[in-house]
Amino acid sequence: MLKLNFTVPADDFSQAGEASSKVKKALKQLGLAPQIVRRVAIAMYEAEINMIIHARGGEVFCNVTIDAVTVILKDNGPGIPDVKKAMEAGYSTASPEARNLGFGAGMGLPNIEKYTDTLHIDTEIGKGTTLTFSVLLDS
Repeated sequence: MLKLNFTVPADDFSQAGEASSKVKKALKQLGLAPQIVRRVAIAMYEAEINMIIHARGGEVFCNVTIDAVTVILKDNGPGIPDVKKAMEAGYSTASPEARNLGFGAGMGLPNIEKYTDTLHIDTEIGKGTTLTFSVLLDS
Protein backbone atom coordinates (compact mmCIF):
# COMPACT_ATOMS: atom_id res chain seq x y z
CA MET A 1 0.00 0.00 0.00
CA LEU A 2 2.72 2.50 0.96
CA LYS A 3 6.51 2.73 1.26
CA LEU A 4 8.31 5.62 2.94
CA ASN A 5 12.05 6.18 3.44
CA PHE A 6 13.82 8.71 5.63
CA THR A 7 17.31 9.67 6.68
CA VAL A 8 17.77 10.38 10.38
CA PRO A 9 20.63 12.81 10.99
CA ALA A 10 23.32 12.12 13.58
CA ASP A 11 23.29 14.12 16.82
CA ASP A 12 20.73 16.63 15.50
CA PHE A 13 18.15 16.85 18.25
CA SER A 14 16.31 19.62 16.37
CA GLN A 15 15.28 16.95 13.84
CA ALA A 16 14.15 14.47 16.51
CA GLY A 17 10.75 13.08 15.61
CA GLU A 18 10.57 14.39 12.05
CA ALA A 19 10.36 10.97 10.39
CA SER A 20 7.90 9.56 12.93
CA SER A 21 5.68 12.63 12.53
CA LYS A 22 5.61 12.17 8.75
CA VAL A 23 4.75 8.48 9.12
CA LYS A 24 1.99 9.31 11.62
CA LYS A 25 0.48 11.80 9.17
CA ALA A 26 0.66 9.30 6.28
CA LEU A 27 -0.97 6.53 8.35
CA LYS A 28 -3.79 8.88 9.32
CA GLN A 29 -4.29 9.79 5.66
CA LEU A 30 -4.56 6.09 4.84
CA GLY A 31 -7.39 5.89 7.35
CA LEU A 32 -5.72 3.42 9.70
CA ALA A 33 -7.28 2.98 13.13
CA PRO A 34 -6.12 5.62 15.63
CA GLN A 35 -4.73 3.01 18.03
CA ILE A 36 -2.57 1.55 15.23
CA VAL A 37 -1.31 5.01 14.24
CA ARG A 38 -0.50 5.77 17.89
CA ARG A 39 1.42 2.54 18.45
CA VAL A 40 3.50 2.95 15.29
CA ALA A 41 4.20 6.61 16.03
CA ILE A 42 5.36 5.91 19.60
CA ALA A 43 7.59 2.99 18.61
CA MET A 44 9.05 4.84 15.66
CA TYR A 45 9.72 8.00 17.69
CA GLU A 46 11.56 5.99 20.35
CA ALA A 47 13.66 4.23 17.70
CA GLU A 48 14.37 7.47 15.86
CA ILE A 49 15.56 9.14 19.07
CA ASN A 50 17.78 6.15 19.81
CA MET A 51 19.35 6.56 16.36
CA ILE A 52 20.12 10.22 17.07
CA ILE A 53 21.43 9.64 20.60
CA HIS A 54 23.39 6.43 20.18
CA ALA A 55 24.01 5.58 16.54
CA ARG A 56 25.06 8.60 14.51
CA GLY A 57 21.75 8.57 12.64
CA GLY A 58 20.73 6.18 9.94
CA GLU A 59 18.01 5.18 7.52
CA VAL A 60 14.34 4.38 8.16
CA PHE A 61 12.13 2.31 5.88
CA CYS A 62 8.40 2.13 6.58
CA ASN A 63 6.23 -0.35 4.68
CA VAL A 64 2.47 -0.48 5.00
CA THR A 65 0.75 -3.58 3.67
CA ILE A 66 -2.74 -4.95 3.99
CA ASP A 67 -1.63 -6.81 7.15
CA ALA A 68 0.86 -4.62 9.00
CA VAL A 69 2.99 -1.54 9.32
CA THR A 70 6.63 -2.62 9.35
CA VAL A 71 9.45 -0.24 10.16
CA ILE A 72 13.14 -1.02 9.60
CA LEU A 73 15.75 1.28 11.12
CA LYS A 74 19.36 0.76 10.03
CA ASP A 75 22.31 2.56 11.55
CA ASN A 76 26.08 2.46 11.37
CA GLY A 77 26.53 3.08 15.07
CA PRO A 78 28.62 1.23 17.60
CA GLY A 79 26.17 -1.66 18.02
CA ILE A 80 24.51 -2.75 21.25
CA PRO A 81 26.91 -4.70 23.48
CA ASP A 82 24.19 -6.26 25.64
CA VAL A 83 20.71 -6.33 24.08
CA LYS A 84 19.17 -7.98 27.13
CA LYS A 85 20.48 -5.17 29.37
CA ALA A 86 19.40 -2.52 26.85
CA MET A 87 15.85 -3.91 27.01
CA GLU A 88 15.66 -3.22 30.76
CA ALA A 89 13.53 -0.19 31.65
CA GLY A 90 15.73 2.62 32.92
CA TYR A 91 19.02 1.33 31.49
CA SER A 92 20.69 4.02 29.40
CA THR A 93 24.05 4.81 27.86
CA ALA A 94 22.94 8.28 26.73
CA SER A 95 25.43 11.13 26.88
CA PRO A 96 25.08 13.94 29.42
CA GLU A 97 24.11 16.24 26.52
CA ALA A 98 21.20 13.97 25.57
CA ARG A 99 20.10 13.71 29.19
CA ASN A 100 20.24 17.50 29.60
CA LEU A 101 17.86 17.78 26.66
CA GLY A 102 15.41 15.39 28.34
CA PHE A 103 16.34 12.27 26.39
CA GLY A 104 18.06 9.08 27.51
CA ALA A 105 15.73 7.84 30.23
CA GLY A 106 16.28 4.25 29.20
CA MET A 107 12.73 3.62 28.00
CA GLY A 108 13.34 3.53 24.23
CA LEU A 109 13.65 -0.19 23.58
CA PRO A 110 11.17 -1.19 26.33
CA ASN A 111 8.58 1.18 24.83
CA ILE A 112 9.21 -0.11 21.32
CA GLU A 113 8.64 -3.64 22.56
CA LYS A 114 5.50 -2.56 24.46
CA TYR A 115 3.82 -0.88 21.49
CA THR A 116 4.67 -3.35 18.73
CA ASP A 117 3.56 -6.87 17.83
CA THR A 118 6.99 -8.00 16.68
CA LEU A 119 10.46 -6.67 17.39
CA HIS A 120 13.77 -7.95 16.08
CA ILE A 121 17.16 -6.45 16.89
CA ASP A 122 20.15 -7.41 14.76
CA THR A 123 23.30 -5.78 16.10
CA GLU A 124 27.01 -6.16 15.59
CA ILE A 125 29.62 -4.31 17.62
CA GLY A 126 31.44 -1.77 15.48
CA LYS A 127 29.08 -2.33 12.53
CA GLY A 128 25.68 -1.05 13.65
CA THR A 129 22.17 -2.15 14.44
CA THR A 130 19.08 -2.94 12.41
CA LEU A 131 15.85 -2.78 14.35
CA THR A 132 12.72 -4.17 12.70
CA PHE A 133 9.27 -3.91 14.22
CA SER A 134 5.72 -4.47 13.05
CA VAL A 135 2.30 -3.45 14.22
CA LEU A 136 -0.40 -5.73 12.89
CA LEU A 137 -3.41 -3.95 11.44
CA ASP A 138 -5.86 -6.32 13.11
CA SER A 139 -4.38 -5.83 16.59
